[in-house]
Parts: sequence; C-alpha cells; structure tokens
Amino acid sequence: MPKDTLNKAQPAKTIAFMQLLQLHPMAWLIGILLIVYSGTFVWHVHKPLPCGLDTGYPQRAANDVDFLVDSTWLDADGQQHQRSEIFDTLLALIDNAEQLIVLEMFLINDFAGRTDDGYRALSGQVFERLLARRQARPDMQIVLITDPFNRLYGGVESDRLDALKDAGINVIETDLTVLRDSNPLWSAAWRMCCQWFGNSPGGWLPNPVGDNPVSLRTWLTLPNFKANHRKALVVDQAGQLRAWVSSGNAHDASSRHSNVALTFSGAAAADLLASMRATAMLSGQVPNYWPNQWTPPREPTTSRTTIQVLTEAAIRDAALKRIERAASGDRLDVAMFYLTHRELIEALIQAHQRGVGLRILLDPNEDAFGRKKNGIPNRQVASELHAAGVPLRWCNTSGEQCHFKHMLHRGSDDQPVWLMLGSANFTRRNLDNYNLETQVILQTDPEHPAAQRALAFFDQQWKNTGERLHSLPYEAYADESALHYWRYRLMEASGLSTF
Repeated sequence: MPKDTLNKAQPAKTIAFMQLLQLHPMAWLIGILLIVYSGTFVWHVHKPLPCGLDTGYPQRAANDVDFLVDSTWLDADGQQHQRSEIFDTLLALIDNAEQLIVLEMFLINDFAGRTDDGYRALSGQVFERLLARRQARPDMQIVLITDPFNRLYGGVESDRLDALKDAGINVIETDLTVLRDSNPLWSAAWRMCCQWFGNSPGGWLPNPVGDNPVSLRTWLTLPNFKANHRKALVVDQAGQLRAWVSSGNAHDASSRHSNVALTFSGAAAADLLASMRATAMLSGQVPNYWPNQWTPPREPTTSRTTIQVLTEAAIRDAALKRIERAASGDRLDVAMFYLTHRELIEALIQAHQRGVGLRILLDPNEDAFGRKKNGIPNRQVASELHAAGVPLRWCNTSGEQCHFKHMLHRGSDDQPVWLMLGSANFTRRNLDNYNLETQVILQTDPEHPAAQRALAFFDQQWKNTGERLHSLPYEAYADESALHYWRYRLMEASGLSTF
C-alpha cells in the first residue's frame, strides 16, 4: 500500500475508535452484560463435574435380591386399588439398621397432598422412623441427603428437617449450584443477579405447592429445573450392607404413584454408599462412612447374579449399549414416566426395525398432584414411536402417575435377564449430567425370583391380567399434532421444561 494511503487510513481508524469510546454508557453496560451472560451460559453448561459423579461402578456379586412394586390400578367396575411394597420395605430396613443409615431422597415432604385425600403420610413415617432409630441407638450414624426443594430453596420452613438436625441426624441439603445448568437461558441470568440475594421464608406470592406465601426469590429459583433426583438407602444389618434403590419418593402426594425398586446386599451396596459420599462432598461435607470396613473387593465377579450401580450419564451410556446390543428375537420392555431423550428414542426405533420385540409403557402425562397436564412430552414421543410401528400402551392412571423408570432385556433362554431401574427418567435432564441420578442394573438367571417377579410385573401391566386394568391402547391418548411435537422438541433441546 502506498505511504500516502496508509497515512490517510490511520486517522480514519483513530476517529472510528474515538467514536466507539463515546458510545452511550448504557450501550457499554449492555455489551458487558451480554459478554458476561454468554460466558456464564457456556461455562455452566460445560464445566467439569464434581468428583465422583457420572460413574459406572463394576458389576458386583449380589445376595438377597428382591424386586418390589407399588402399583395402582382400576378394576372392571372402575374402583381404584393399590399394592404397596416399596416403602414398607424401606421402613423395615431403617427399623433393623444397627450402626448406619444413609438415605438419599429427592422429595421427602407433605407438599401438595393431604392424608384425608387418600394419600399415605410417607414423609412423616420416614421422619418418625429415623428419629426413633436415633433415640434407640444414640451412637448410630444417620444421614439424610436431600434436595433443597423440600424447603422451596429456603422459601419455607421445615420443622421436620429441623427436628432431625436437633436430634443429631446429619441432614445434607444438596448444593445444586455446583451442578451444570440444564436450563441455561434462564440460569445464566439467575447466576448473575438473583442467586446473590439468597432466600428466606415468607413473602407475598402464592406457594406453588402449599398454602404459605413465598418470596419472589423462590419463584426465580424454580426455573433452574435442577435437582438431586436420587432415591436410595443404605443400612447395615448383621455385619453387611443392605441397599434399596427405587423410582419412588417419600412424598405424601406421590404415595399413590406406581413405582419399582430393588433391594440387595453385597459389595454393590458399598458402591452405592460411595456415590452418596460423593453427593455429600459436593455439598461441602466429607463424611466418614467407614471406608475401610465397607470397601468392596477389587477382583471381578464370576457370580450369575450381579448388581451394578450407575449414576448420571453412565446410566444413558449403559441403556444405549443395551438397546444397541438387543438382537432380532430378543425382548425389550420399557416402562417410563418420561421418555424424551433423542438418542434413546432413535435407538429404540432402530431396535424395532431389526426385529427386537419392543413393548413401551408410558405415563400419559395427564396428572401432576391435582393439576391437569397437556400430555407433553410422552404423547408426542408416542406418536413418533407409533408411526415407526413400535408397540406402545399407556398406563391407566386416575389422578396418580405411572412413575416407573424401568427397562428389561430378555434374550435367549440361556442368557441372563438384564434389568435397569432407579431414579432416572430417559430425558436429557436426567441422563446428560445435569441432575443427580442413581440407577442399578440387575443381571441374573431367568429363574431367579427377582427376575421372575420383574417379568411377571411387566406382563401384568401390559396384558391387564387378573381383571386389573393397568394399561390402555395407544389410541386412548393419541396426540399427533405437529405443533405439539415440535413444541416438545424445542423444550427438550433448550431445557425450558420440567422434564
């Protein structure tokens, strides 16, 4: 470039820079906020996970395995009936614990449900048993790890949680801020402004789940849509650990929901305890759960009955691997409260196309604690699966929810039954390292009592055997609206949803 042209260009650049500096201060402020917002958005979606999360523990030999069901159904006359095993077992495990109780539970409260409406006082029963065990054995180590939603993120008091603390029980309310943001469009703004104001009980806005008014800060926290969603228990009995993993919450208004659970003893219970320790540590505590006494063996197992503990995205990876492994002539049964994860949906369709015998049982997303829902997302996913020819039925709910998170694979007669269950719905939020989740995999011979019960459970739900109307055909809740379908896809991809 000629020298005189360079000399003319330089003043022009200087003038442009000076004009930029003279922009209105508000423009500078907006620009800085956008930069900070963008950086906060990206960091809290992709930041490293706290230590101990997203873990697939080894397969462990398991003893005393039992498959449990809480099921609600209608008879031919339209009368509702309920079978309850899961929380009766949990209460018995607490009652018989000797030195250790560690309970990790998402919902443990009486929000949105009263016993005079036919609900069971599940949360109160669990609190009473924990307090009774503390009184009977003052030196016992008792830990409750739960989600801050049980205090509405500081927006309401919880006399029950305070009573546990006063009795010397270690109550850990999970620090959710260290987790990744599943709804970053909102959470990035919330982290920049609202989180710094904390929260306190009382306010002037309606309570989303109760009667006492709450603050604006409570409502601003709710759309972060993140949780410690786990439902698990570890106790010690007769010198060994015994574990309980379920899809069910100790929540009064959830007491009519249909759920499944597994109980087991052995080294996998120590792995479950290790996953709970990781949750306590991310919340700023370093508990000592007798690591030397309960450390599982390092050697691989040759047992025909095994349990494997999985958390967070390790659940997704194991589910995908199992679906992709299913061959023509195999059977794959899925019972799910929310089924929205795109990779899993596509894998299920591909499995159907290669001859796997699929049966998909979904909640119709009709009810949520006395409020009617619009069927999103399951009805939209169902329309996609139905169009691909996948056999699908709806749970026949009547105010309650079909709250299963259950997948079972059955191959040839000489192959073990593979069963996965626990807290995780098959959604982006539950499986892509946003929520805290716990799932377990049971592999065992088809003749094992737990396998027999799991196989019979799904058949009864699907076929309505014994004059129990558990399920309905696809047409009962079909919704093939393209608008609703793409609304679900947007909600799933962006995180602007509760699923």
